[in-house]
Amino acid sequence: MPNLSYYTMQVPIQHMYKPSHEGNGLLYAWFLSMHTRVDIILYSQKTERELLLVVNRIYDALCRLEKMANFYDPASELSFVNRTAPTSPVVLSEELYSMIDLCLKYNGKTLGCFDITVHSENYNQNTIQSVHLSVEDHSIYFSQPGVTVNLSGFLKGYALDTIKSILNEFLIENALINIGNSSVLALGNHPVGSGWKVNNILLHNECLTTSGNDSPERRHIVSPRNGKLVEGVQQIAVVTPDGAIGEILSTALFAADGEQRRALMGIYAQCRVYIYPPCWSYISTILYWPYISNDTI
Repeated sequence: MPNLSYYTMQVPIQHMYKPSHEGNGLLYAWFLSMHTRVDIILYSQKTERELLLVVNRIYDALCRLEKMANFYDPASELSFVNRTAPTSPVVLSEELYSMIDLCLKYNGKTLGCFDITVHSENYNQNTIQSVHLSVEDHSIYFSQPGVTVNLSGFLKGYALDTIKSILNEFLIENALINIGNSSVLALGNHPVGSGWKVNNILLHNECLTTSGNDSPERRHIVSPRNGKLVEGVQQIAVVTPDGAIGEILSTALFAADGEQRRALMGIYAQCRVYIYPPCWSYISTILYWPYISNDTI
């Protein structure tokens, strides 16, 4: 058996580390964030302590995103916006402004199938036109009551891109990140192979994002056509270079009707799209330590 080290951090991060005789080491870490479990594998010549610093940076970044854009946290910046913007303009942080601006643009680019206002009161397909951003002062205003912005169909993918920036900053070339078994970032290669295989989908410097309603807790995607939960059990996975765009597309494709879905798959033909029956399990627990056998490194 290899020598495994277990640590308890000041933040609720758990990890295991396995060194190799060739100078590389394998760190597996996991923690709870964004209302789910986050699993991280880093394969690098950096020391265990250096890799733990990277994991802590990721943890801090996800906590920051939650405080900014969590629809369900009354203390978040987004919740303040939803309470205040129907009556007066709210100046947004630079990052939240960019996120909302991108989501508004992709409403048109997805034929209206991705809509961050779909949880508004008295929602209809024109509700999103009531959200107004000011380029001058980066403020937001809702021109009708009851409008709310919900970034839940976008935030995990955006988090993957944030994590990728951190990994690039620390020169981590080989990594696998799993947020909630629905959003995955794969960089570089597995220690004993090319790329990273996730449920028979080979990823290399790509993101895999998924949407579905195969269980009660996942039945949350609302159709922009009628403002009701999408019916019919199915699962859709999208492979893209960017997590945020992948999350938008997987949500849009899931909410689309048959004609819209065919049109979107034509528009975004450069992306890999997988549509699965209910029995397919999205992303298996590939990230857990048994996945890395004693002979891995």
